[in-house]
Amino acid sequence: MNPKQVARQMMHFNKIAFDNTFDSMTVLQEQMEKMIGRYLEQSFWLPAEGKTAISEWAKAYKKGRTDFKVAVDDNYRKVEDFFDGQDKGNNA
Repeated sequence: MNPKQVARQMMHFNKIAFDNTFDSMTVLQEQMEKMIGRYLEQSFWLPAEGKTAISEWAKAYKKGRTDFKVAVDDNYRKVEDFFDGQDKGNNA
């Protein structure tokens, strides 16, 4: 088997594994966020500033998670473009 094809398949498998793991992690984090939200709604002892701080923290966490996913997808796309460029260079 062609070593480039093996590398492409390994990269593709790695991307699928990452996407599945990331999606699972996202679902888990969203469920925890809902659970904490319900807890905060019932926590009358916590001042509004504390609830606001926790809400802002959750927003920052989501943004970081989204930015990370965008960066990873962009790098996978770069690797795919590299392999596509290698294939076109060999066919010319």
